[in-house]
Amino acid sequence: MTAQRQGKLVVVSAPSGTGKSTVCDALRKRNADIGVSVSHTTRPPRGTERDGVEYYFVSEQFFERMVAAGEFLEWANVFGKRYGSSRAEVERLLSAGKDVLFDIDVQGGRQIKSARPDALLVFLLPPSFEELRRRLRGRGTESEEQIRIRLQTAAEELRAGRDYDFHVVNDDLERAIADVDRVRRGLPLGRPRHDELLEELIVRVSG
Repeated sequence: MTAQRQGKLVVVSAPSGTGKSTVCDALRKRNADIGVSVSHTTRPPRGTERDGVEYYFVSEQFFERMVAAGEFLEWANVFGKRYGSSRAEVERLLSAGKDVLFDIDVQGGRQIKSARPDALLVFLLPPSFEELRRRLRGRGTESEEQIRIRLQTAAEELRAGRDYDFHVVNDDLERAIADVDRVRRGLPLGRPRHDELLEELIVRVSG
């Protein structure tokens, strides 16, 4: 009897406005072998979001009980709200042969790599500092003060990108989707890292 394939853990992180949610959503929709790990969060639902679909929306007290019980593979505080991924749900998907694609911040990426050294960490980069600022403003949902705070946060996120296994530049959405999928499938990238661009972005955002 052939042994059941064990799924892979793939983490995608990026500064806000770089498109990691768009890339990850596209990969999940196009690949039946990617399992969806629904995270818990203490933030309220937005728009048409549904409990148990996009997130499990829980109270601070419920979330804290899960933290105390060690039930999260990773969890983080992001802009005053907490997000976490259940160990049990992730392990269930991996054991079923499903790859699990995480769309999370660098705090969560570090926790997952610590708990699961076999995890593949992909950092999504904007093609330039100007493009990052343009994308943040283009959302139309953040004030100038919020954009300034997000750019400050981006400096820390970009520095953490130095420790990621792969860098993918999102200057073309379809190419970025294909590159992240190649990492997931264990296929080589034409250029697995973009350290020069990363360092340039760190300098510009930090300035």
